Amino acid sequence: MKKYDVFVIGSGMSGMTVANKCASKCLKVGITDELPYGGTCALRGCDPKKVIIGATEVRDFAQRLKGNGIDTVPEVNWEDIMAFKQSFVDAMPPKIEKGYKNKDIDTYHTSAKFLSDNTLQLGDEVIEADKFVIATGAKPRVLDFEGGKLALSSTDFLNLKKLPESLLFIGGGYIAFEFAHIAARAGADVTILHRGDHPLENFDHDIVQHLVNATQNLGIKLVLETEVSKIEKKEDHFVVTGKSNGKEVTYRTDSVFNSAGRPPAIFDLDLEKAGISFSKKGILVNEYLQSTSNPNIYAAGDSADSRGLPLTPVAVMEGHVVASNIIKGNKKKVNYPPMPSVVFTLPTLASVGLTEAEAKSKQIEYQVNYNHAESWFNAKRLNVKEYAYKTIINKENQTILGAHLIGPNAEETINLFAMAIKTKMKINELRTMIFTYP
Repeated sequence: MKKYDVFVIGSGMSGMTVANKCASKCLKVGITDELPYGGTCALRGCDPKKVIIGATEVRDFAQRLKGNGIDTVPEVNWEDIMAFKQSFVDAMPPKIEKGYKNKDIDTYHTSAKFLSDNTLQLGDEVIEADKFVIATGAKPRVLDFEGGKLALSSTDFLNLKKLPESLLFIGGGYIAFEFAHIAARAGADVTILHRGDHPLENFDHDIVQHLVNATQNLGIKLVLETEVSKIEKKEDHFVVTGKSNGKEVTYRTDSVFNSAGRPPAIFDLDLEKAGISFSKKGILVNEYLQSTSNPNIYAAGDSADSRGLPLTPVAVMEGHVVASNIIKGNKKKVNYPPMPSVVFTLPTLASVGLTEAEAKSKQIEYQVNYNHAESWFNAKRLNVKEYAYKTIINKENQTILGAHLIGPNAEETINLFAMAIKTKMKINELRTMIFTYP
């Protein structure tokens, strides 16, 4: 039986951070992942998605400026996009594994199950470790209705050899909106079914409405308050059945995608055998990201039931905290700064800090600055129709509580607001700064 100082389950950004930092301090480290090394962001999420979006951005830009200096709107070549995307994806796992080997980190390629509080089953092998780190990330929610297994995942979408003529997404979160925008600009007929009365529920409703308008203007059918109950395969197409306002509705489509959320990928680890407490949100952890029930267990990223948002930069930060506490003992508490979040549609929606609803629930004395900005020069020169902002201001000390943007470069501009919130910069200080124009 092999013995490790630290063994990491999951080779995404948080697990990679822990493994590398612990190995650099001469601890004996092992790591396993049943999927290729790199995690969701690098292989099945953020990075490949952004590569694909790049091509649709060109089409969107040309479409908006057609007749204003642009004569021809380019078509999206799906096969070329996939090949370009794959050049990034294929390079990542061997690069990561080579880095592990250079640091004398033992690598495994198998699923893991706990046998006790300090032993783990890895395929046919059993290993023992002083500390375990659970960094298994998240995976698509199981659709537990008839035919639910027929729905494809976000990973499947990012690996489509050919784009179907029609696609239907179950769930109205950021994955559905981002992929729907990609598919629609690549020429597909797209439908989103969402069971709630508001899509993108964690974002500010007023700003989301601007994205809803842009989505519908793109030709995407957004259907709210519809609970899907069945998926059927019918020869060369699928029939999706649901209930809307008490009535049965059906939709015909070439492909169905599960975008109904991503719970933590922890429920196949036999956590009970190691005495690890968990919730539906992940491993229960304290302020050191240590298990509340087994002090030899730490968790980071989407696997942890922490206050961190399910974002790659947050996973990296949590990985650094876990590594520090394993190496030095529990001395570093996790401290979350403002966490900007972005929906990479076109236009882009970005958010940081409190929404208006959250500020109200906290009974904070606040004021709201909310306005459309389609008359601004930047909107006019780019011919952008949906351009708006909402800021939530603390009335007492005149600092920013939250900012919510939609429009070009919102994914970058939001970082200025994140810094202002973190540093508690007052509104008057912001007003005296000189920024580039426009």
